[in-house]
Amino acid sequence: MELSRRDAMAALGALGVGAAALGVRERAGSGSDEGPDARVREAFVAAAEVVYPSEVSGVRGFVETFLEGRLDDGTHAEGLRAAVSDLDDAATEWYDGRFSALSPADRDRLLREIGADTAEEDPEGTTAERVRYYVVNELLLALYSSPTGGELVGIENPQGHPGGIESYRRGPEA
Repeated sequence: MELSRRDAMAALGALGVGAAALGVRERAGSGSDEGPDARVREAFVAAAEVVYPSEVSGVRGFVETFLEGRLDDGTHAEGLRAAVSDLDDAATEWYDGRFSALSPADRDRLLREIGADTAEEDPEGTTAERVRYYVVNELLLALYSSPTGGELVGIENPQGHPGGIESYRRGPEA
């Protein structure tokens, strides 16, 4: 299934993030490989390649667009940046390279080794809990609150998205 920037905008809309301003900023030419948050974007794309199901494509554009809206949220954005910094520190210490530079197998292994796969999410907790909250859960929230991601798991109309008149005409057996 192909994720699109439109899916990312829909996911942001479900979270109440101002997607209209994001679209204007994107057209104005904010490049995803420039600026102070380039490292955050690369780490999130690398994590999504491990966390997202293999049948999903278009991950880079989707994640980068979603992050543009999330990196505008002051306190939350600082948490995103700190979690990526912690992830990069662990990757450098254990694998001699930044998280985004690791192979997909090593990225998966690192996320498991720090405990992000089983940790409770806590924005102020341990490294594992913060990575779970700010990286893993953020990516899953983006995916499954988008129309394409919701369809992937059988949620035709993710919360916050209208389904059109057809979804209301079908009976319970559909």
